[in-house]
Amino acid sequence: MIDRKRTRTRRTEMDQDAKKTALRMIPYGIYVLTADDGKGNVAAATVNWVTQTAFAPPLVVVGVKTDSGAYQIVKDTKTFALNMLGKDGKGVAFHLLQADQARRRQALRAGIHKGTTGAPILDCRTSGGRVPGHQLVEQGDHHIVVGEVVEAHVAKPITGRPDAAILEMKELGDNVFYGG
Repeated sequence: MIDRKRTRTRRTEMDQDAKKTALRMIPYGIYVLTADDGKGNVAAATVNWVTQTAFAPPLVVVGVKTDSGAYQIVKDTKTFALNMLGKDGKGVAFHLLQADQARRRQALRAGIHKGTTGAPILDCRTSGGRVPGHQLVEQGDHHIVVGEVVEAHVAKPITGRPDAAILEMKELGDNVFYGG
């Protein structure tokens, strides 16, 4: 008889500096998730854990901090808009990264309009779309929202590669990181 408890390999403790460095090597775009509960509450959150996961139907996943007002609205309404910030969107990104609600409201005053489907869309974005959330994966301090893109907008023509037009975390400065 084999004692499985004794034959398991022991995990060594992870080197925290190596973990931080490895996770910070993942390139992060800066996006703004906006949501409206239909009762006068509009939320906006800077997010960067975003990726497309399917072409047909076009699906995206977004990691949203569980204690944010945006997450609660997305969870309740099952819909949100994902706004892509261009290289000129640093000011909006910094305001929305602030915990100070007054600064967040100031960033929202940059302009929001409702898309044809009713989702709030930032006027200052490069592109964006309305995404009904189909599924929530509730694990960790950020939950994953899986949604289908049902409406898309490009605010201004993009020259060159579309993925080169997006504001990236590294462009916010040497002291702004995510991951780790």
